This record gives sequence, structure tokens and C-alpha cells, in this order.
Amino acid sequence: MENKTVKEPLVHLSKREDMPMGKRWLVRIVAVLLSLVVCAGFIYMIIRMNPVQVYEGIVDGAIGTGRRFWVTIRDALTLLCVSVAVTPAFKMRFWNIGAEGQILMGCVASAALMIYAGDALSPLLLLILMFVCSFLAGMIWGVIPAFFKARWNTNETLFTLMLNYVAMQIVTFCIVFWENPVGSNSVGIINAGTRAGWLPPLFGLDYGWNLLIVFLITLFMYIYMKRTKHGYEIAVVGESENTARYAGINVRKVIIRTVGISGGLAGLAGFILVSGSSHTISTSTAGGRGFTAIIVAWLAKFNVWVMAVISFLLVFMQQGAIQIATKYNLNENASDVITGIILFFIIGCEFFINYKLEFRKKHTA
Repeated sequence: MENKTVKEPLVHLSKREDMPMGKRWLVRIVAVLLSLVVCAGFIYMIIRMNPVQVYEGIVDGAIGTGRRFWVTIRDALTLLCVSVAVTPAFKMRFWNIGAEGQILMGCVASAALMIYAGDALSPLLLLILMFVCSFLAGMIWGVIPAFFKARWNTNETLFTLMLNYVAMQIVTFCIVFWENPVGSNSVGIINAGTRAGWLPPLFGLDYGWNLLIVFLITLFMYIYMKRTKHGYEIAVVGESENTARYAGINVRKVIIRTVGISGGLAGLAGFILVSGSSHTISTSTAGGRGFTAIIVAWLAKFNVWVMAVISFLLVFMQQGAIQIATKYNLNENASDVITGIILFFIIGCEFFINYKLEFRKKHTA
């Protein structure tokens, strides 16, 4: 038989069986370092400055003073709370893109109680009601698409995404009645004089309650996903609904229950924002955290403790980038570009963790 040359693709893409944990983190560290190099080139081209000085400005902007440090911690805690909230839904492969709206509904519930019941209830009872009602508001906003998904198999991605815009319109509608001062088209600081509904300092820390609440939520979700029957059912439904049904799991019930919990925890992030942070409400109160949390959850592989690290690093870079944009009179979008470059490398490195490129040579057959 005559030999002939068999031409195969120069590069072959294949899925890795498994990469040791040490190598995974090495790839991620290299990706971060490369992103900093690219950002340095971008910085030099734009402002012609020593990138090292700019990076020092980033550190200063994020943790340079006590106040900046705690603002970074505060925002990281809120992002972590939302990331933990979307985890059970995504683990079940229910693509909950509606955390932004669920946060806003939690904000509405908290703000409404602060405005209408701030003077009528004791501080403790008011905070408890705000906590519970924010959870319920977010839960309802999650159960709506979950019910339609479980009953009629609707597209949850579009459904939850559209509910974000509905929630924004509800906030806009409420601002008409709550605006302060009248005609400002904004709510202003709620109960600025009495601080009714504001989370008080804990152990001398302004955001001590934020820290405690988010830690307990994170611990709850870790135990819930790893140590309970519900967590097992979520994992099975996420792998295969048919397998879950064969195992006797009520898939519809699991979907509605899980997304309800996911929405409820996102609603608690709204409570933290209104009661423990901004003390006001607007259509931008969620600040895109519902979408950023998806990145955090995926990068952490749904490990809630890794989410805490990633949340802090993202907020650290965001706060620092905003500082250097102000300090060096950059365009307001410059900070977003720097953050985007870093995210691009961090997300892109996951490709090389999960897949490998094999270069093949010609051979004879």
C-alpha cells in the first residue's frame, strides 16, 4: 500500500482531565500578573506616567486610609452577599440573571418600612421587619420566573433579565412619592435625623453588622449546599433533571424553592445597601452587582469562601481604579477599562485551566 501524508489540524483543542490545585492557582496568578503588565502599557500610552506610581495610587485609593479601607470592605461584603445568593440557582443550572432586580425589590421593601414605619416602631422591631420583608420581596421576585420555568419550561434567562427592568420601573414609581425634597426626583437620605432603620455600629465598627450578616449568610450557604439534603438535590437537578426524577426528586419543587432562596438572599443584599450603607434608594442602588456577582460565582467555582477573596480583589481594583482616574484627570471610563482588562485575563485563564492546546505534527499512514 502506498504511503500517504495525513494532514491533521496544527492545533488540537482537548479538555483537560484534571489540573492539580497548585497549577490552577499558578495559572491564575500568572494571568493577574500579565493583566497588570497590559494595564501598565495602557496607562503609559494614555497618561505617560510610571505605571508603578499609578499602581501605588490604586492601593492608596482602595485601602490608603481607614475610611477607604472600610468602604472597600463594605462594597466587597455586598458583592459577596449577591454572589452567594446566585450560587444555588446557578449550581442547579437555573440561569438567574435577575439578581439586580431582586436586590432592588429588597431595597424597596426596606426603604418603604423606613419611610412609613420609621417613627412608629422600635428600632429593633423595625430592623427585624426590614430584614424579613427584604428577604420576602427578593424571594417573590425569584419565585415568579422559577414557577414559570418549573411549570411551562420558559426561558429563565430572558424572564429574569426582563424582571430587572420591571423592578427598576417600580423603584422609579416609588421615587415619585418618596422624593425629598419635592421636585428633586430623588429620595435623599432616609431618616437622616432619627436614623430609624439604620444598622447601628457593632463593636465600634460602622459596618460591623454588614460584616456579621454577610458572614452568617455565607456560612449558611456553605452548610446548605454541602451538608443538607436540599444541597444534594440542587446538585442532582443541576447534573440531570431526568436523573433527579428517577431518584424520586420533585424537580419542580426544587426549582421553585432554590430560586426563591436565591432571590431572597439577593433581597437581603438590598436590605444591607439601604439600611447599612447608602440609606437611600434609586434605580442605580444595585450598581450592577447582580451581574458582577455572576462572574464572581463562576470564577470561584461556587466555593463561597473563594468568592470572598475574589469579591475583595474586584472591589479593591474598582476602588483603586476610580481613585487614579480622579487623581490623574482621566476619563471616567478609564477605570472601567483597567478593571475590564484585569477581568478579561482572569476569566480567560479559566480556558487554559479547563482545556489544553496540542500541537500535532504530520505523520505517515
